[in-house]
Amino acid sequence: MKDEDFQALRNEFIAQWGTLGGGWGINRTMAQIHALLMVSVDPLDTNVIMTRLKISRGNANANLRDLVGWGLIRRVTYPGDRKEYFEAEKDVWTIFCTIARERKRREIDPALNLLRESSSQSFEEKDREQQLFGEQTRALADFLSTADQIMGRVARSEKNKVIPFLLKRFK
Repeated sequence: MKDEDFQALRNEFIAQWGTLGGGWGINRTMAQIHALLMVSVDPLDTNVIMTRLKISRGNANANLRDLVGWGLIRRVTYPGDRKEYFEAEKDVWTIFCTIARERKRREIDPALNLLRESSSQSFEEKDREQQLFGEQTRALADFLSTADQIMGRVARSEKNKVIPFLLKRFK
C-alpha cells in the first residue's frame, strides 16, 4: 500500500474511532487520541499527539490524563529523557474489559444504587402512580442487577473461554 493511502486509511480509522467513543462514554478527542496510540508502533509524546491530531496542549493533556485514569493508556518514560510518552493497550479483549469496568463504575453502579434506593421505599397502596413507580424501579433494579452480574463475569473472564461460549449461544 502506498504511504499516502495508508496515512489516509489510518486517519479515517482515527476519525471513526472518535465518533464511536461517544457510544462508550468518552469525548471525540479522547477517543481519537486512544485510536492514534492504539495503532502506533512506538509510544508517542504529547507534542507528536498534538501535531498529528491538530489539538491544543491543554486538550491533549486533559484527555491523556483521562485515558490514563480509564486504564486505556499508560505512561512510558525512557532513562535520560525528560519527556513523558504514552502507549495504548493493544489487546482488544483487554480494551473491551477495561471499558466495560469503567462504564460500570461510572454509569451502572450509580444508576443501580438509585434504583435500589427508590424501589426500597414504602409507597402508598392507594396511590396508583406511586405503586407503578415502585414496581417499575424494582423491575429496572432487578434487570440492571442481572445485566451488571453478566457484564462483570464477562469482563473478568479470559477471552478464550468466553468467546466460544457466546458464539455457541448466539448462532
